[in-house]
Amino acid sequence: MIRVLLVDDDPLVCAHLRTILGTADGMEIAAEAYDGAEALEAVTRYRPDVVLMDLRMPGVDGLTAIAHISALSKPPVVVALTTFDTDHHVLEALRAGAAGFLLKSTPPEDLIGLIRVAADGHTVLSPAATRRLLDTAVGRQAGRDSTSALVGTLTGREHEVLACLGHGLSNAEIARRLHLTEATVKGHVSRILVKLDCANRTRAGLLAQQAGLLSPPRPAGA
Repeated sequence: MIRVLLVDDDPLVCAHLRTILGTADGMEIAAEAYDGAEALEAVTRYRPDVVLMDLRMPGVDGLTAIAHISALSKPPVVVALTTFDTDHHVLEALRAGAAGFLLKSTPPEDLIGLIRVAADGHTVLSPAATRRLLDTAVGRQAGRDSTSALVGTLTGREHEVLACLGHGLSNAEIARRLHLTEATVKGHVSRILVKLDCANRTRAGLLAQQAGLLSPPRPAGA
């Protein structure tokens, strides 16, 4: 059962999401919150698996709440919700620790499927805005050179794991692809995040794309 926390200052949005997700098998609404402070309290109290977080809220906003939730010892997966795919806060949300973002206008059947994908440890990004995010993150040539230099500090195996993160693979999928144990993959991912100064695997995956690592990763021993 995937337990979802809804966070939005508009009760109508929460009601809409509750109606959609209430029809999904294996999914339930753990609670609702109407600002970032309530969201943090609800995460601590109800321990949801996935948090759908609005970014623009009065009081404690979504960005601040995401940063606080990501700092917890065992944080849930946080997916940012936005009305427009040009929302400049989206990249900030990823840097703060969000595992991805979705538009509030996402069709119901797609929303349910993408929440399941996020709960399984995959990155979820609105396709319409992914390229814009990459362009913003990369910047100009100096930014690309800086990214390549940073990625160049990784070992060969870490490059392979980082490429897999760029493809949005979960730890289990990376382990199967590279013939490693999940524990070994987790260790590699942790070291990659530290070396690249990334808040989460989504941000690391974006760096992999920026560095041009997204050719199909080679299995170990190939």
